[in-house]
Amino acid sequence: MKILYAIQGTGNGHITRAMETVPILERKGEVDVLVSGISSDLELPFPVKYKYNGLSFIFGKSGGVDMWHTYLKMNSLRLLREIKTLPIGQYDLVISDFEPVSAWAAVLAKKPSVGLSNQVATLHPLAPKPKSSDFIGRMVLEHYAPTMFNYGYHFKALDKNIYTPLIRKQVRELSTSNNNHYTVYLPSYDDEKIVKNLKRFKNVEWQVFSKHNKKKFTQKNIFVQPLNNELFLKSMASSAGVLCNAGFGTASEALYLDKKLLVIPMKTQYEQHCNAAMLKSLSVTVVKKLKKKHAEKIETWLDEKRSVKVNYPDITEQIIDTIIENHAGKTIDANFEQSHYNIFQ
Repeated sequence: MKILYAIQGTGNGHITRAMETVPILERKGEVDVLVSGISSDLELPFPVKYKYNGLSFIFGKSGGVDMWHTYLKMNSLRLLREIKTLPIGQYDLVISDFEPVSAWAAVLAKKPSVGLSNQVATLHPLAPKPKSSDFIGRMVLEHYAPTMFNYGYHFKALDKNIYTPLIRKQVRELSTSNNNHYTVYLPSYDDEKIVKNLKRFKNVEWQVFSKHNKKKFTQKNIFVQPLNNELFLKSMASSAGVLCNAGFGTASEALYLDKKLLVIPMKTQYEQHCNAAMLKSLSVTVVKKLKKKHAEKIETWLDEKRSVKVNYPDITEQIIDTIIENHAGKTIDANFEQSHYNIFQ
């Protein structure tokens, strides 16, 4: 059995899931890995057969995606060429972690594809949605990487196809403690803005991991250093709490480690606002923006002693076995319509 596992390279959550998923897939068949996107800070520990630019989102420095630089990096002709030249027909199973090249190649070839991601889960009818509607954001989420069959990860299980988060082995093996510092990862804000807002809380030690700075520095009670996976995990495991965007990976790991969690969803990222809605339903603190007017809410969070309790068992192989049993080697008939993509079955 030949399997194509395709990963969205914007952000680190997709990469960390791949580190756990690919070794399991390799026990089931011959696996080729595809990565598109240019914004991850992590390296994959296995060969990547297809490396594409795809359709990347570029993080900004004021709380959201930098739409201008995202536009400048966009090359529609190159993207179309990547989609058309991917030999999608040679695979018995195509799994996409919100990856557009493989997903659209499957659409054009009228080939079944399987979505396995947090983004898929946020679209589920049972998943909480943000109060303010975002028609464009939802359309992007639905059509960015359309797949025919969908399995998702969310902060709690919703039905038979929506599972609790995949927690990597490296995190499961961490020993936790509380050294009274707070771990911060806000890649959509620059260091200056983070320091300006966190210095209001003078009796708190903040350990900030930066996507925008290659050198470490200290300003009073705020310690800023470049993002490093091992150091970040060590900081998070020994922290009193975690402050991060409402992406899926870091928030899931913080909950698993039984840490207090405060999230700030990125502007123009509908999926993060969906994540924030789910986290809020679980009693996690959500702040709209990193601004002075939200300082009181952050102060209240700092004073809290409790964390949100979760149970995230290791069921990754069970999920992969289900997908293989249901979809490997399957075909679709001549009456197939593109509208069959992006639905739950």
